[in-house]
Amino acid sequence: MDAKHKLLKKYWGYDTFRPLQEDIADAVIGGRDTLVLLPTGGGKSLCYQLPALMREGLCLVVSPLIALMKDQVQQLNDRHLKAACIVSGMSGEMVSGVLNNALCGNLKFLYVSPERLQQRRFVEHFRKMKVGLIAVDEAHCISQWGYDFRPPYLQIASIRAYHPGVPVVALTATATPTVADDICARLEMKSPARFQSSFVRPNLAYMVLHESDKNHRLLRLIHRVGGSGIVYMRNRRGTQVLARFLEAEGISSTFYHAGIDAVERDRRQAAWMTGRCQVMVATNAFGMGIDKPDVRFVVHMDMPDSLEAYFQEAGRAGRDGNQSYAVLLFDDSDRERLQRDFEDTYPPVRQVRNAYRALCNFYRLPMGSGADSQYDFDMEAVCREYNFGVREFYGACKVLEREGLIALPEKEDAYSTLYVAAKRDELYRFQVDHQRLGDLLQVLMRMYPGLLEGAVSIDERKIATRCYSDVTSVTNMLIQLHEMHVVQYRRRSQGPQIFFLSERVDEQLIYPSEENYSLLKVSAQRRLQAMLDYVSDDTRCRSRKLVAWFGETDAADCGLCDVCLKASHKKVDAGEEVRRLLARNAMEATALIGALREEGCNDAEEQVREMLDAGLLVMDKDSFLRLA
Repeated sequence: MDAKHKLLKKYWGYDTFRPLQEDIADAVIGGRDTLVLLPTGGGKSLCYQLPALMREGLCLVVSPLIALMKDQVQQLNDRHLKAACIVSGMSGEMVSGVLNNALCGNLKFLYVSPERLQQRRFVEHFRKMKVGLIAVDEAHCISQWGYDFRPPYLQIASIRAYHPGVPVVALTATATPTVADDICARLEMKSPARFQSSFVRPNLAYMVLHESDKNHRLLRLIHRVGGSGIVYMRNRRGTQVLARFLEAEGISSTFYHAGIDAVERDRRQAAWMTGRCQVMVATNAFGMGIDKPDVRFVVHMDMPDSLEAYFQEAGRAGRDGNQSYAVLLFDDSDRERLQRDFEDTYPPVRQVRNAYRALCNFYRLPMGSGADSQYDFDMEAVCREYNFGVREFYGACKVLEREGLIALPEKEDAYSTLYVAAKRDELYRFQVDHQRLGDLLQVLMRMYPGLLEGAVSIDERKIATRCYSDVTSVTNMLIQLHEMHVVQYRRRSQGPQIFFLSERVDEQLIYPSEENYSLLKVSAQRRLQAMLDYVSDDTRCRSRKLVAWFGETDAADCGLCDVCLKASHKKVDAGEEVRRLLARNAMEATALIGALREEGCNDAEEQVREMLDAGLLVMDKDSFLRLA
């Protein structure tokens, strides 16, 4: 057994490598710059961790997500390998301790965010460290043409100068050919070895279903497919509401998002990983680094804003090679929301610069100061003092965060959310019986039309102005409505923090070329349109369309997706399918027709009507169908 296989067995417990892993390891061990394109679940982490053990010195890992860094460090420590990470929120003393351990050779792996590479203290330590390998995780973030561009990633090339003989390995699951070329150029790779496995997942059925009643379509899917699953939503509050709905329907579920305490997140993750909980309802904060092979379904209740994000999240289903489903449920409002969110993500450059100047002035940061500082983040106070709208200001701040200048609290911590839980007829009676609170409800529903459909962000200050009242009185009435179960009110966190990651710079240096910013916006618009096209096109195999986006243009039709099933629906014996579905239990007519359509029977309603007319089916008074 050679050294690689001994390490593989000792630390990972495997006797053999997965496809491409050994070839990748050989290239990295041999000192070649290497680009690794493997789909989600392809074993990318091992492609740098094992070679690092065979090279002398520290492995510096650049990663964009704190949760992912912590997870990787924990896994390495569990394998008795010395690893640590530096993340925002650590005290100066803690950061110094980690850097000194790395400098003294007491660490094998050091995980940092790309923003950390800009800080003088880190650079001073890094240039003195004995480094054997630099690994860049989620490497697509370095490309302005990628779906998650992070400008601080561009600093990685500059730190290579301190260790010019050290190879770089870049890893990602979601890179188009243009992005792959850009990664190599931006990291200044010299004759890089490039490895890419097929993006085709032959066991994964991609389904896109237009559905206004998403919750009940989800229920039918869970009952039909069974097994463990992930349900993705964009909104934190939505994860909690949906998990409770599933629990009420007898499906063991929990929810997960970045706002939950770390200990509680670990507990919920463990329950799902071990099968004690069937369904995890989560934001995209869940999934990175999670290796659960028997996930039978991944459902998106909200449309992602790019095919890259969708492919990565959907790919967490079926890693064991067994039949699994990636289902996207959408309705017409999803398109409008995506376009609205897009405009918020790319506000005018002038607005971004003004927001940065306002932040620095509000916290009294002189030019050239403020790096590594943090403050209580009162966004409403900043907006009030500098005459910003909350939504516009937050969008500009998100751009500043992408630029590596600041780190924000989560969106849900930045302002309050509200949802009208009562039904329309109940609201009418409530307004008659409680005039003062009823008047507030009228104002709220005029200001925020979507309150009856789901949680929306609100601004108590604007509500107070509209009601000719004060913020304290409005807040107290909202709390009262919440306690009466008329609304679900989540007040903005009392202690959100804003971090300044670098010293204050002249705001004119933020996107000095507006043309470059426009190119970024155009690229993002192209990715958004590709996502909308994927949902709208019901003529081309879903799998072929997805992998073609990543440059794999010679794939065959999958035969599993909704498009392929539709094309072959004539081969489906609809009558036999009805008998199979009703063999054990009666079904509501709408549920039966929906299940038939999922099997590719486009004339499902006509088939059911014919069988009723022929006396092959009977319908009871509750509209349940059963075999005659």
